Amino acid sequence: MGFEHVNFLAVGVAAVAAFALGALWYSPVLFGTIWQKLLGLTDEHIAEANMGLIFGSSFVMMLVMSLGMALLIGAAPGEVDIMTGVHYGLLIGVMFVGTSMAINMLYQRKPLKLWFIDAGYQIIFLVIMGVIIAAWR
Repeated sequence: MGFEHVNFLAVGVAAVAAFALGALWYSPVLFGTIWQKLLGLTDEHIAEANMGLIFGSSFVMMLVMSLGMALLIGAAPGEVDIMTGVHYGLLIGVMFVGTSMAINMLYQRKPLKLWFIDAGYQIIFLVIMGVIIAAWR
């Protein structure tokens, strides 16, 4: 598994796409209001956060995830197409990320609705990453 099959432009675009989806997903247009309520976060509490640090760190983590996806897809046997990206995104999203988040939320005693919001976002953006990276391989 090396970097010879990594399209770094695709990695960057996939990370930007995941970040943009998050901006919409956690906005009041979709799930932001209910997510905030489920976590018990007030507008004041959110306003006190260092959003530059949070957004910047999140984007770096999305770049790392996107690079990991590119490395895995780059090592895929046979023909790689968009469905390969969908399969890898779903596999990683459902079997690893979603389940890991579920374990944490069980111990934290968080509501199932919160898991659907957070895991749903992660699974969808991993599929999007997989599609972008596979399409540009």
